[in-house]
Amino acid sequence: MYFHDFNPVFVITFLILWYVLQGTAYYKFFEKAGKEGWKGFVPILNYYIHLEIVGRPKWWVLLLFVPVINFFVGLTMHLDLMKSFGKYTYLDQVLGVVLAPIYMNYIAWSDTKYIDKATEIPKPNKSFGKEWFEAIVFAVFCATFVRWIFMEAYVIPTGSMERSLLVGDFLFVSKAEYGPRTPQTPLQIPLTHQTIWGTEIPSYIPGVSLPSLRLPSLGKVERNDVVVFNYPVNDNYNQRRDGDYHPMDLKTHYIKRCVAIAGETIEIKNTQVYVNGEAQENPPLMQHQYFVRTNENIRERVFENLNVNPHNSVSRHANGFFVHMPKAVAEEFEKLPFVESVTLQLIPETDPERNIFPNATYFRWNRDFYGPLTVPARGMTIEVNEENLAMYGSTISDYEGNDSVEINIDKLTVNGESVSEYTFKKDYYFMMGDNRHASDDSRYWGFVPEDNIVGEASFIWMSYDTNASFINKIRWGRLFNGIE
Repeated sequence: MYFHDFNPVFVITFLILWYVLQGTAYYKFFEKAGKEGWKGFVPILNYYIHLEIVGRPKWWVLLLFVPVINFFVGLTMHLDLMKSFGKYTYLDQVLGVVLAPIYMNYIAWSDTKYIDKATEIPKPNKSFGKEWFEAIVFAVFCATFVRWIFMEAYVIPTGSMERSLLVGDFLFVSKAEYGPRTPQTPLQIPLTHQTIWGTEIPSYIPGVSLPSLRLPSLGKVERNDVVVFNYPVNDNYNQRRDGDYHPMDLKTHYIKRCVAIAGETIEIKNTQVYVNGEAQENPPLMQHQYFVRTNENIRERVFENLNVNPHNSVSRHANGFFVHMPKAVAEEFEKLPFVESVTLQLIPETDPERNIFPNATYFRWNRDFYGPLTVPARGMTIEVNEENLAMYGSTISDYEGNDSVEINIDKLTVNGESVSEYTFKKDYYFMMGDNRHASDDSRYWGFVPEDNIVGEASFIWMSYDTNASFINKIRWGRLFNGIE
């Protein structure tokens, strides 16, 4: 199951149900607190009365309209209400949060009484250890919720997106933009991914799996978005120590630029990307590999002055250097008196790469001359023949969620039934790194299924250069920069 699109009927139904359940709970809570029960069904006024009952400032109503902050304010009000009706235990608080507003109705309509404003009720005596334990659990819950619904921090480990994103950039990735996913692997340690921090010990229990649902989103993946996703291929990047592979929601995180969305046709001619036959605007900091021919040694300072990282983007070779850089920087190198020539390292159109996707035997493409290839879209139907199975067979087999798939040259058997055509169940995306000659991307391993999408890279909150001197390790100019 996967809800990719914003579904108005689902959202409206959910909101109405939530409103009714909340209103019925408020009705009884307000009556027990000496207020008029009908006010529990009046939007905004019910929150005002709620704050009055628990003893919090009335202006907190305004904070309920501030994203992220409203979550913490609402959670505090929620827990305060339970305390005002004598529900102090840790179990009550967990059930009140996880099962709200169902559990709130249970408290409201059960044999409970209004005690006093939560802010004026003396705190129950707790041991030092218990108080700290509950505080830590609450903090972990809040962090886990924000990480799941709103934002998560990531770090750039490789140079595949140079210069748009640098190794050592710390990003905040918006989960709300494309809609947060419900956890597919529920039995895992909070705030971990694959392993327990600093160890190789798995942080989850495999074998227990839930359907992956996409909650309503602010938007969809669009062309040129910088996207974080779970690397879809079951290879060494996703392999566990026991030889099996991580579940989908715990596969290795990748970050690339979406260059073509579902239903679009991508083609690369002489490094230029075309979508549906139209040349696309290149990322402003896109790089390729050039050979800088020179008989002299070029000092690191020369590369740094041209904003080229000598550690990640340069390799020495006889009679020169291989350098990953934008075209404009390559033109600056050509002007240097000790540089003989600067040559783009272009693979000829007639030379296919053996590891190119989808199949180098049928499609003799390479990184610089690629396609045309249509990205599968939900509802797109293809005829079953040898060429189409060579192009889309691995996608049908690996990502479509079929119980069984058998491919025999020009024959396709799905769930035991031979078919003459196939209709895709999901949307897919084609991802590429901005460092076009140093990126392991869709040109080599294929499409990204919609359920692997994690979020959109929003902004850089920290950037750390391990190769710089102590004073210059933090790239101050990149802090809080948006991502183009």
